Amino acid sequence: MGDINSFILAAGILVLSSILLSSLSARMGLPLLLIFLVVGMLAGEDGPGGIDFDDFSTAFLVGNLALAIILLDGGLRTRFATFRVALRPATILATWGVFLTTALVGGFATLAFGVDWRYGLLLGGMVASTDAAAVFSLLRHSTVQLNERVRSTLEIESGLNDPLAVFLVVGLVGLILEPRETTVPGLILSLAQQFVLGGLGGLLGGWLVGMLGERARLTEGLFALLIASGGLVVFAGVNQIGGSGFLAIYILGLVTGNWRHRPLDPTLQAMDGLAWLSQGGMFLLLGLLVTPSELLKHLGTALAVAFFLILVARPAAIFTGLSPLRFPWREMAFISWNGLRGAVPIILAIFPVTAGLDDSRLLFDIVFAVVLVSLLVQGPTLPWAARMLKVAVPSRGEPATRRELWRGERRTIELMQLQVGENAAAVGRNPGQMLAAAMDPCAAAVMVVRDGWPWLPGKIRAVRSGDRIWVIGDPDKLAHLFPLFATREPAGELAETEFFGEFAVRGDAPGEDLALMYGIPLTQEERGMALGNVFAVRIGRVPVVGDRVQVGRIQLVAREVQGTTVSRIGLKLH
Repeated sequence: MGDINSFILAAGILVLSSILLSSLSARMGLPLLLIFLVVGMLAGEDGPGGIDFDDFSTAFLVGNLALAIILLDGGLRTRFATFRVALRPATILATWGVFLTTALVGGFATLAFGVDWRYGLLLGGMVASTDAAAVFSLLRHSTVQLNERVRSTLEIESGLNDPLAVFLVVGLVGLILEPRETTVPGLILSLAQQFVLGGLGGLLGGWLVGMLGERARLTEGLFALLIASGGLVVFAGVNQIGGSGFLAIYILGLVTGNWRHRPLDPTLQAMDGLAWLSQGGMFLLLGLLVTPSELLKHLGTALAVAFFLILVARPAAIFTGLSPLRFPWREMAFISWNGLRGAVPIILAIFPVTAGLDDSRLLFDIVFAVVLVSLLVQGPTLPWAARMLKVAVPSRGEPATRRELWRGERRTIELMQLQVGENAAAVGRNPGQMLAAAMDPCAAAVMVVRDGWPWLPGKIRAVRSGDRIWVIGDPDKLAHLFPLFATREPAGELAETEFFGEFAVRGDAPGEDLALMYGIPLTQEERGMALGNVFAVRIGRVPVVGDRVQVGRIQLVAREVQGTTVSRIGLKLH
């Protein structure tokens, strides 16, 4: 009984310490998951904690369970609408990107350190995929807002690239241990089998979980447990029949999260706690598993691999994969820099250890050090890189709090809290009149909280900075009002007028009118088109807010986008 209490006490202290240190990570701009990792290392045998933990099998089990929950949570939060701008690029990066990164890092390790080419490729495969936990966490808590194409590409890529990385690592371990039984046709067949079974299993599992959740009338907490347990059943079942469980559980989350017959927001709050527990526990355990003194012995090798991955292999994969899609070079550069590594490479490095591969512990230490470098170098610099490469957009004023009240076939009703930021356009305006501008009879301001005291909207004549306005309505129909509440930077590149220009026109305005008014050069065909269509044709890809098209001396800036149509365009003299 004493051992059990000691274990519970140690686990509780470690988790509590990590959570309390989270404010430090926010002030320093470090990924929160890095704090859990460092606390685990300090508690290990080389740290003041002195805990001797060397159970790779337990770490492997916990890591797989945690990754499954993290991917499930990521899928639940991904809307199908984001696929219109990011599915193709994310799929390319999750396939071609992983292959090329593996080959380049493997070739570098083979030539630079004289290792067997199979071990070099194995090392490349371990670090080839970005980490869903690190990417989701960093993007959610970032101080800058990225444009939709960049953000969605990073999120979907991190959810899709794990299955191929797992396949490569398992295949290469088999190639080293049993070279005669591992053939190229067999590997190709196995890859096809994993993706087909994983995709079908995820779609079927998502449909079943969605149907059960709709008909069982469970409370939010139980519905979250239904999703988690159903996801783990599909994850393990698909793995058992030779498919990719990671792909299956991510797709299950996608299908369930986009199910249109039940409010999901309360369930997402419950899943958020489960996902954080999974992430924190996994990173603590992985921190305990490593021996810092061993890392220092291979630090030079790890640094060389890490910086080759960050500065050469990842950019090569991104630019060769996304250039054919006419991605702007700034966006490709940012996606290259934001290829965060985290728990996935470390867990993949446990595969060779549990398989009994020679020098597998050396590979584990190198991969762990590479992950540390990625989190320390790339994580804190994300806001700086976003601004420097101009992939950040002005805040769009998303609700600070939202709770889904009802979900139907065509629309959703939510209760949302809108925080009025500094210099917001809503300051000085009447809250009721602003909602009336939405032209939605189902939308209304229901409460205004000012200085810690609630007021009925009719008692408030003019909105002030710092007010919290509670609104009920369909978020899709109110989204164009959200920017009114966002903090506006008074100066700089992200200032409203500096970013979008001082004038704005509707996307359905005739191109000919703009050509006559400003004397900009449009072709005869473009003169007969709506300006939004001119924008789409010239940009050559699905537009997102912040996209720019130069037409003569005028720069057209996508200010609002509905679906694949630019509904409002900023005009900026350039």
